[in-house]
Amino acid sequence: MGRRLYVGNLAWTVTDQDLHDAFSEAGKVESSQVIIDRATNRSRGFGFVEMTSDADADTAIKKLNGREIKGRPIRVNEAQARNNNNRSGSQRP
Repeated sequence: MGRRLYVGNLAWTVTDQDLHDAFSEAGKVESSQVIIDRATNRSRGFGFVEMTSDADADTAIKKLNGREIKGRPIRVNEAQARNNNNRSGSQRP
C-alpha cells in the first residue's frame, strides 16, 4: 500500500501533470493533484501526490523536498489525516 504526500509552496502555474512528472523520478505515482480554490479557480499553492509504495514515498521525500519546480522550492512530507473540525476552531456540541 502506498502513501499520500503533501506538497507545499507550489508556484501558481504548477499543474497536476507537473507534479506527476517530478514525482515519477522517485517511483510510481498513483495520483497527483494541485488543490484549486473554488472561488478564484486558481491554485492554492499546495497539492497531494500518492505514491504506490512506502519505499517510493520515502524516496520522493528525500529526493524532492527542497527541489525547485517552476522557480520555487517545494516542501514534501507525509500528508496528515484530514481534521474535520470547522474552520473557526470552535467546537460544536
